Amino acid sequence: MPAITRNGLKLHFDTQGDGPAIVLCHSFLCSGKIWQPQLQMLSERHTVINVDFRGHGQSGPADVPCTLNDLVDDVVAILDHLQIDKAIWFGLSIGGMVAMRAAINHPARVKALVLFDTDAGEEDRWVRWRNRALGLVTRMFGIRPVLPKVEQLMFGSTTRRSQPELLEQWRAEFLAVRVASAMRMLGALNTRQDLTSKLKSLQLPALVVVGAEDKALPPDRSRAIAAAINGSQFEMIENSGHVPTLEKPAAVNKIVRDFLDRIDGP
Repeated sequence: MPAITRNGLKLHFDTQGDGPAIVLCHSFLCSGKIWQPQLQMLSERHTVINVDFRGHGQSGPADVPCTLNDLVDDVVAILDHLQIDKAIWFGLSIGGMVAMRAAINHPARVKALVLFDTDAGEEDRWVRWRNRALGLVTRMFGIRPVLPKVEQLMFGSTTRRSQPELLEQWRAEFLAVRVASAMRMLGALNTRQDLTSKLKSLQLPALVVVGAEDKALPPDRSRAIAAAINGSQFEMIENSGHVPTLEKPAAVNKIVRDFLDRIDGP
């Protein structure tokens, strides 16, 4: 499995396809597997780099405190290793926060943004308190006791009713996350800064997508991002929650393919 070591930390990634580069940044508590329904479509005309953030998937544990900017630097290090100067950055939730920071901190490395169910603002106070409470329970008893809450935040009500097999699959994924690593990443989420004003300076194509039933980061967060990035495209996917790439893959693939046709040419 391809991986690099940065500051003693193993960073895993997969590559497939050929053409202009796309880098995929996943959600908290997940891995590059959230992009599985998109990989074939994306790799038909692009080189796709599917990253596992530190502490997630097959990457090494997040043993020290980190920020979202540290995650940006992890992804840039992978692109440097692959000798890729510029990519279209896809990001979902925390992955979208990383992608937006990459566009601000390293504008020459970002050709376009495709953002799913994410947020440019700082964490709400009440969410920080909720996260601390969930984190306390998780440190004491593991992820299993908070699994029902995680599922409510990750998947929309329609999906929870109609796709029990998807929830069953991802229960196993959530339970496999290292508790200490999850707490480090939760700290990075809780301490993030507001980027909204900085987004107004971006001059690049951007697609902003959100599930209509997202309870973790509701649609108004994505609308605010689309309003801040000049000329961006906003799309809302009905009957989907926080992870439309898994919940409504056909709708996601059509929206993304149309966007890529527009910026790359058919």
